Amino acid sequence: MVERTSLQNSPPTPHTLPRDILVVGSVALDDVETPFGRVEGALGGSATYFATAASFYAPVKLVGVVGDDFPPEHVEFLRRRQVDLAGLEVVEGGRTFRWRGRYEYDLNTAHTLDTQLNVFAEFSPKLPETYRRPGLLFLANIAPELQRAVLEQIERPALVALDTMNFWISSRRDALADVMRLVDVVLINEAEARQFADTYSLLGAARAILALGPKAVIIKKGEYGASMFTDGDHPGETYFFAPAYPLETVKDPTGAGDTFAGGFLGALAREPVLDANAFRRAIVHGSVMASFTVEDFSINRLRALTADEIERRFAEFQAFTRF
Repeated sequence: MVERTSLQNSPPTPHTLPRDILVVGSVALDDVETPFGRVEGALGGSATYFATAASFYAPVKLVGVVGDDFPPEHVEFLRRRQVDLAGLEVVEGGRTFRWRGRYEYDLNTAHTLDTQLNVFAEFSPKLPETYRRPGLLFLANIAPELQRAVLEQIERPALVALDTMNFWISSRRDALADVMRLVDVVLINEAEARQFADTYSLLGAARAILALGPKAVIIKKGEYGASMFTDGDHPGETYFFAPAYPLETVKDPTGAGDTFAGGFLGALAREPVLDANAFRRAIVHGSVMASFTVEDFSINRLRALTADEIERRFAEFQAFTRF
C-alpha cells in the first residue's frame, strides 16, 4: 500500500489524464415503485449506476456477475457508454440479482420488498489481467471480504474508495473495519456512519472512521447533500459541505449514492493533483450526477444526458453556493 499523505499536502503524480477507473459491484434488475410511477426489470445495481455516471468523465472497467437472463440491450447500453465489460461474468443457466423496493413520499427511505441474490450470492471477483493496474478503484457495496480480495489482486492505484451498507456493519463490522484501513476514501450514508461508530454525532462518526486510516470520509445525506471530513488543524481544512441540487421533479432515488460516487471518482480521474480542492470539486460533480439520476427511474435520465448539461449544472452549483 502506498504511503498516505494528507489532502492538504498531496504531491502531484505524473500520469496521463484522465485516469481509468475500475468498479467492482452488483449488476441487477430492479422493480421499483414510488408515488410517481413504477418500473419492472429496470437496469440497476451499484456497479451499473457508478459506471454509467463515471463514464461521462473517464474510461471505466466493470467487474460483476449476471445470469443469462440479463437483457442484451442493457449490455449494449453499457458498451455504448464505453464501459469495458471484460470483467462482467455471465453464468449460464443462472438468474441475475433482483431487487424489489418501494418508496413513500419520504424518498430518503427505501422499503425493500424482495431481494433475490441469485448468481450474486456466489460472486467471487476475478479481475482480468488488464484490470490489475487501475488508475482509480471503487469498491462498491459488496461484502468486505470481497472488497479485500479485490485489493489483493491489483497494484495500488492513485486512490481507492469504498462504499458499504448497514447489513455489512451489522454482520461483518470487524471485516469492514479491516478493509477501511486499506482505502483512501470511505463513502457512507449518515445512518450507516452513526451505526458504525455507535454515536449520534456525525462528526464523531467521521472521526472514528478517519482514525482507521482513510484520508477522507464522505457522508451522503440524500436530499440534503453530502459532507466531507478530513484530518486537519482548521475547520476550513477538515470540513466541506455541499448541498443537493434543488429539483422540482424527483421520481426515483434508487442508485443516487452510487451515481454520486461515479461523478466523484470520475471528476477525480481528470484532476492532475488529488488534493483538498480537487476533492471538493469532485464532491460537487457527484452531487450534479446524483441530481440527474433522481429525475427519472433507473438510469433513464442518464441515457440522454450531455456533457453540456453536466457543466451547466456544475456552474449553477458554484453560483448558488458562493458568498
